[in-house]
Amino acid sequence: MSPGIDALLEQARSGVRRLTPHETVEAVRLGALLVDTRTDAQRRDQGDLPGAVVIDRTVLEWRLDPASEWRIPEATGYDREIVVVCRQGYSSSLAVASLRTLGLHRATDLVGGVEAWREAGLPMSDRPADIRY
Repeated sequence: MSPGIDALLEQARSGVRRLTPHETVEAVRLGALLVDTRTDAQRRDQGDLPGAVVIDRTVLEWRLDPASEWRIPEATGYDREIVVVCRQGYSSSLAVASLRTLGLHRATDLVGGVEAWREAGLPMSDRPADIRY
C-alpha cells in the first residue's frame, strides 16, 4: 500500500526550515532567490510577488541546477538560498525536496504560499512578472 501524499509531504518537509512571509522578505533582502511556481491563472488571480522569478514547475530543476546548460543566470551555485513559492505552500514543498536532491541544500519554501503572503499584508508587485522559460 502506498503511504499517500500526506506522508510524501511530511518526508519532503523533514529537515527543512520553512519560512514565514516576513522571513521570506528578509531572506530576499539578504540575497535569496525568490522563485514563483504558480500557474499563469493563479498569478492572474492573486497577483505577482515583488522580485520573484517565475519558473514553470515542469522545468524548475533545469533552470536552478548550476550545472545545467539550461540554468538561469541567478543559479550561481549549490549554496544559493532559494525560496520557492506556490499558491498555498504544498507543491512548493515537493519542489524544494527535488531541489535539495539536486544539491541545492539551502532551498526552502514559504509556509502557506502566496495566500499567507497576502494575509500578512505584504505588497504585491505592480510590475510585469519576470517569467523565465
